[in-house]
Amino acid sequence: MNPTRMIQVASGKGGVGKTWFSVSIAHALAGAHRRVLLFDGDLGLANIDVQLGLSPRHDLGDVISGRVSLADAIATYRPQSMGGADAGGTFDILAGKSGSGVLSALTRPEVAGLAAGLSVLSDTYDHVVSDLAAGLDQSVLSLCTNGGITIVLVSDEPTSLTDAYAFIKLLTMQEPGADIRIVVNMANDKNHARRTHAALTNASRNFLGIDPPFLGFIPRDELVRDAIRHQTPILFRHPQAKASEAVRRIAREILILSAGNSRLPASALRPA
Repeated sequence: MNPTRMIQVASGKGGVGKTWFSVSIAHALAGAHRRVLLFDGDLGLANIDVQLGLSPRHDLGDVISGRVSLADAIATYRPQSMGGADAGGTFDILAGKSGSGVLSALTRPEVAGLAAGLSVLSDTYDHVVSDLAAGLDQSVLSLCTNGGITIVLVSDEPTSLTDAYAFIKLLTMQEPGADIRIVVNMANDKNHARRTHAALTNASRNFLGIDPPFLGFIPRDELVRDAIRHQTPILFRHPQAKASEAVRRIAREILILSAGNSRLPASALRPA
């Protein structure tokens, strides 16, 4: 079984770039010719469609109300180059309900049913990337029980580290043996990222007996803000940006995990 079919992206706290990272890693994997579904799992403040400038015909609100099935709510995102040509990196999206908190009121059985439906859908994809809500709500933890890996995105801010540790603690209590991996966002450089990772893993090792591995880091890059402002994936708008290169490196690590083969060629992920 593909160990990275289900990829959950969590953060513990908001404001660390979790949705941007989820969009970017989904786009990078799609650019490597993987079939990818990006699921907006922020049941309170969904905004993937906003980041991509989309107006999907259906969203999770329609699914919960019974108007459409989960599969029928899926939309396809196709980056368009100049002149409207398909630029590659196409992936599917299961949008939330932007600007609404109604989905955050779902009961635990309803969230479990949503997770089960997502697991069924995953059979038609190589990867399902779930952008989870910030915080420690039970619905967030429930969406991390589909197996696969959980990427915890952190920055060097003390609140980010403490909230990430709290998330890891609760997840390991609920799901012993969960495959948790750390990505450091907005790092000054690799050494800075490694120190941030060490601060988190030292606490996890000392108090939880686990050592979540370092999956990669994203450097500070003003072009990230520009891509978000233009509602366009950074790998499409700025393929040569430092942040784009970092996302591709992390995607390659995911592909290595998926293949179980450390010899995956670097050409598996090339800039557009």
